[in-house]
Order: sequence, then C-alpha cells, then structure tokens
Amino acid sequence: MKSIQQRLSLGLISVMVIVGLVLAQTSLWLFEVGLQRYLESGLRNDSENLLVALVRGPNGVQLDEQRLSAAYQRPFSGHYFRIDFSNTHWRSRSLWDQELPQLPQAGLKGNLQLGPEGQQLLVLRSDYKRFGQSISISVAQDYTPVRESFRLMRQVGLVLGLAALLLILILQRVTVRRALRPLETAREQIAQLQQGQRSQLDTQVPVELEPLVAQINHLLAHTEDSLKRSRNALGNLGHALKTPLAVLLSVASSEQLKDHPQLSKLLREQLEQVQQRLNRELNRARLAGETLPGALFDCDGELPGLLATLNMIHGEHLDLSYHVRPGLQLPWDREDLLELLGNLLDNACKWADVEIRLSIVETAQGFSLSVEDDGPGIPEAQRDQVFSRGTRLDEQTAGHGLGLGIVRDIVEVWDGTLQLQESALGGLKVVIELPRRHV
Repeated sequence: MKSIQQRLSLGLISVMVIVGLVLAQTSLWLFEVGLQRYLESGLRNDSENLLVALVRGPNGVQLDEQRLSAAYQRPFSGHYFRIDFSNTHWRSRSLWDQELPQLPQAGLKGNLQLGPEGQQLLVLRSDYKRFGQSISISVAQDYTPVRESFRLMRQVGLVLGLAALLLILILQRVTVRRALRPLETAREQIAQLQQGQRSQLDTQVPVELEPLVAQINHLLAHTEDSLKRSRNALGNLGHALKTPLAVLLSVASSEQLKDHPQLSKLLREQLEQVQQRLNRELNRARLAGETLPGALFDCDGELPGLLATLNMIHGEHLDLSYHVRPGLQLPWDREDLLELLGNLLDNACKWADVEIRLSIVETAQGFSLSVEDDGPGIPEAQRDQVFSRGTRLDEQTAGHGLGLGIVRDIVEVWDGTLQLQESALGGLKVVIELPRRHV
C-alpha cells in the first residue's frame, strides 16, 4: 500500500502536469491566433493600399506601380499579391514564375506553400467594388520567419515551463511533507508505544488530530488501569486461596488422618495439583503480553537488583553474572521479563554448584536470552521428554527439575522458542529466542 504522502504527491503531480500541459497548449494557441490577427491587420492594410493604387487609365483600370511597395518588385521577397477582375488577374513581380492561388472566398488562410524554398504563406482575400466592377485582392506574407521564431519561443517556453514545474513539484513535496509531519510524528510515537518507550501520545497536535490523540490516550490510560487492577485482583485472589489450601494441606498431613494413610496421600496429591494449577493459571492471567502501554525492561537498571536478590536467597557462594550490551532495553513488559528471568535464574541457582551466567544478545531477528549453570544438567534423551506433547514443565521432577511453566507461557505469548542445551560450564543452558516486535 502506498503512503498518504506518496498518494498526495502522485495526485498533485498528475494534476499539475495535466493542468500545465493544457495551459501551455492553450497559451500557445491563443498566442498564435493573436499573432495571426495582428498580421491580418497588416495584410488588410496592404490590400487597401493596393485598392488605392488601382486607377482609371486610357485602357480602363490600371495599377499605378509607383504606389506599390518595393517588396512586391523583388522575387520571392515574402510579400505577394493577386488582383482578380473581369475574368483576368494581375500578380506581383515578387511571385516570379509562381502563381498565387485564388482563395474560394474572402478571409484569412494559412499554411499555403510557395517557391522552391517552400515558404509558408498567410493569405488574406478581400472583395471590393471599384469603378463599377467587382475586384478581388489577395495579399500574402511569408509566415516562415514568424513560425521559426514562434517555434524557438515555444522551445524556450517549454524549457522554462519544465523548470518551473520542477520547482513547483519540489515546493509541493516540501509542503506536503511539512503538512503531514504531525501524522509522521504520531506514527513514530505509536511505534514508541509499541516498543514501550512512552505511555501516551503528545497532545500538542493540529486541531484535526486532537480527537484521535485524545481517544488513543484515553484508551491507553484505561488499558493500563485495567491491567493494574487485574493484576492486583489476581494477586489478592492468589493470597486469599493460598491460606485455605495451606490449611487443607496441613490437615491432610495431620495426626487426624494418620489412621487413613491412603486418604491422606490422596488429599495431599489433589491439593498439591490444585495449588500448582492455581499458581500456573494466576501467572498466565497476569501476563501483559502485547498489551499497551508496557514499560521497557532496562537491563542496566533491573538486572543488578535481580541478581543481588537471588544471591541473598540462595547464598553468597553463588557467582551470578550477566553479559549484556550497555544501555540495552528489551521491548517487552517489565513485570513479564522479571517473571521470566527470575524463574530461570532461580531454577539455575537451585541446581548450580557455583556459577550462573545470564546473556542477552540482540540479533537481526530479535533477541537471544540464555541462562546457564555448572550444575548436573539434563541428559539429552530426557530433554525431548521434557517438551513432549501433553507434558507440562511444572510437573517435571527428574533431571534438572525445570518446573517453570510460567516461563514457557511467557515465551509462547511472545511467539518465541525455548530450547535446552548443554552449557560450556558443564550444566544446563536454557536458550530463549524472542522475535523482534513489529509495529
């Protein structure tokens, strides 16, 4: 699809070219018609002079050559005449051996050719009554020099017109860009919203965009508020249900059911499954996913605190390190990424001997996150079993014990991939590939 700017530019260019061509052709035609009218006035004056040069002589009507212009005496001078009366005609010496055709009716006619050089003639026929008889006088003028000058002028005008059109197109493009700048700014801000770099659109926009921006900002504020209230409500629900579940688990393990070991075991198993399922679904519901707005995850600001917290929980003997490009920001919800990395690192801390390493690398396709440790790892044969159809990660207890269903849920929401590999440190390496978010 073409952009608005491209469509406007093409439309304006098309209109300007068509209008320019129409105006140019109309102007040239009007100029040529005006020029012919001017020349016609001169020819009519010559015709009247010839009429005055007709005098009555001993032998009837005669032409007083002393009253004739010298141009009519010089061969192919570009000025010619023909006088028709009483079944005969006179012609100017400038015609030499050529004959000026008689026009069928009075008026102006152009594009008649004469002479070896093919002169283009403009001929005017006028009919008069003199000495009691009808006289037809045709005068002609070579139009070739005028047409050559007109052609040269047309070429110069075409070049100047094209230059003016090009200048207008450049100015028009600049004007269109400036006029559409607010739309481009809004598009960039929407892209920043998608990337989590801002939470609202700027309200300093043209009047035409104010209703749209106001509605978008209202929707963003409502979405953010709904997400916060949903997370708070789910957190409250989780806390409200954990206490009764804990009481029931305590009762299932109490002395009161000592005489019913099978019932106690069944209750514990079912209550543990309910607790696991509850935690899983609450975590899934808390995911922001693609919901806008979402704060960017600032690696430099978030990772040191996260690793320090894990060190406090699992002991200072663990060496937690991260390798991230300075200033890197991940375009996903901060809470979701803290949940994902926290679960991965917490699981690695449980199984690592000493060292845990986190790496985040920006690739051409998106981002690659990896967490590796120097623990026992998972045999390659069991890695496929972990991700087999119908098996939930949070039910795995063998091998590395990757009971992190929320990690898989987050990766699935973001259309990413999760792989288990062997780490260079000797343990397990969890690799997550997240595609770049498209705006």
